[in-house]
Amino acid sequence: MRCRQLLQGRNNTMDSKKTTKPLRSDRIKKGLERVPHRALMYATGIPKGEMKKPFIGIASSYSDLIPGHIGMRDLERFIEKGVHTGGGYPMIFGLPGICDGIAMGHKGMHYSLPSRELVADLVESVAEAHAFDGIVLLTNCDKISPGMLMAAARLDIPAIVVTAGPMMTGRYKGKRLSFIRNTFEAMGRFRAGEITEEELAACEIGACPGAGSCQGLYTANTMNCLTEAMGMSLPMCGTAMAGSSEKRRIAFESGERIVGLVRDEVTARKIMTKKAFENAIRVDMALGGSSNTVLHLLAIANDAGVNLKLKSFDELSRTTPHISSIEPVGDYYMEDLHWAGGIPAVLKRLDPLIADNPTVSGKGVKEIISGVRYIDGDVIRPREKAYHKEGGIAVLSGNIAPEGAVVKQSGVADSMMRFIGSARVFDSEDAAMKAILNKEIKPGTVIVIRYEGPMGGPGMREMLAPTATLVGMGLGESVALITDGRFSGGTRGPCVGHISPEAYAGGPLAFVKDKDAIELDIPARRIELKITRQEFKKRAKMWRQPNPKITSGWLSRYAKAVTSANTGAVLK
Repeated sequence: MRCRQLLQGRNNTMDSKKTTKPLRSDRIKKGLERVPHRALMYATGIPKGEMKKPFIGIASSYSDLIPGHIGMRDLERFIEKGVHTGGGYPMIFGLPGICDGIAMGHKGMHYSLPSRELVADLVESVAEAHAFDGIVLLTNCDKISPGMLMAAARLDIPAIVVTAGPMMTGRYKGKRLSFIRNTFEAMGRFRAGEITEEELAACEIGACPGAGSCQGLYTANTMNCLTEAMGMSLPMCGTAMAGSSEKRRIAFESGERIVGLVRDEVTARKIMTKKAFENAIRVDMALGGSSNTVLHLLAIANDAGVNLKLKSFDELSRTTPHISSIEPVGDYYMEDLHWAGGIPAVLKRLDPLIADNPTVSGKGVKEIISGVRYIDGDVIRPREKAYHKEGGIAVLSGNIAPEGAVVKQSGVADSMMRFIGSARVFDSEDAAMKAILNKEIKPGTVIVIRYEGPMGGPGMREMLAPTATLVGMGLGESVALITDGRFSGGTRGPCVGHISPEAYAGGPLAFVKDKDAIELDIPARRIELKITRQEFKKRAKMWRQPNPKITSGWLSRYAKAVTSANTGAVLK
């Protein structure tokens, strides 16, 4: 009966005196040979009576640097309260984080994707060195969330994720403002003469009104939604707004719940099964989320020991309708998705396609679905009224991408689903951006940005500035962009990324020349360089690998160890 109560989230108190199961933390706190260890722990102020309780690590990525993380001090307190209430002893440790929006467009973006590996390694290191019995992962933005999930999968100890929540939209003259549309795209609109300097300044000061992950379904919010869909967060955690009392309660309940997971030995891999990943992909396709989730889910699955392939995303996309249109694709925002019913409501809409699986709440996915009482049909449409019959992401292949490429098809206009254009080739994002701002790009162009992959970048930079500027300048339905780099979740338009193998590794993208014809056929899942096989072989024979862009420090080591985008850009 008591185990049933724990699984249902009631009475999570763990009576240490009645606990007979050995704890992981016993390795640092039991026995004569652990006198020195205990002495150091007592130096931290831990009361003697607490030493018998499960040690719960709280991996906090609090930072003054990232809007999505500035409110985490408050959530740390509520997680601590929950752990104490549940019968554990909480221990907070800090982790670094990078804001993609601030790192974008300069050298800093080289470090963003690689930081995912650092976060995973740090969580693994601290959790193993200090022998935590369970861990709460407090995260929110960009590469920090997938890095923490990778660590949870590696460690395979009881783990629960608390995401700090989305940012509210801003306001200007009665209109809602958001980060991508009213900063990156606003630059292009200003350059095109559509808005005044005063309007641009109002966007700059008002687009991000406070704490939280940026308001649309960009990478941070997409990953937070998928973490919940996967079962690694409590229901409604993925969409509950930053700074809300609801988020505080979720933080408290997560701290309490982790102790129950320790008692019942529910480890991360018991949640992160193949079914969990497929459910997450289904939700991703239904929402039309960020293409970066492909990289991250592949990497997390790799650490979880789950056989997930790039083609799985396309297979599931073909049978999953796109039922919610959140900014940047549509005009709804994360606050709308939350009040519409959140991820449980999305799962309810997809019910016949969703597999039952355990979650950290103690409830199975189907039980969570059965508890849904309200869905806003405008924000989360029924399947029969879907925006598109297929999901938000498509996987392409062809002679220019023999190992695959990724496009967010939910953000592509019908007129651009099939497109043949003339190549304009750039060996870096910076060179392409300069040409775009100088108005050198004309309709009918396929912009090719290469040597920006995991190895060649290094770090596979996110290219929001070029794509958003193109949209802002009115070229979103007449110009395509393809790259071995990646895109922000805020990208829309015919933008194909993750081209594998990458140019730096000798992939066919390296052989493209200015004025080559390139064909994009998203319905047929094809991307082709229109040259003869003989010419193709000739160019391949003449190609020489360029010198690395960065030759010292962490990034030079990363470039030597990272794998291709089609495998998740994990380290060898």
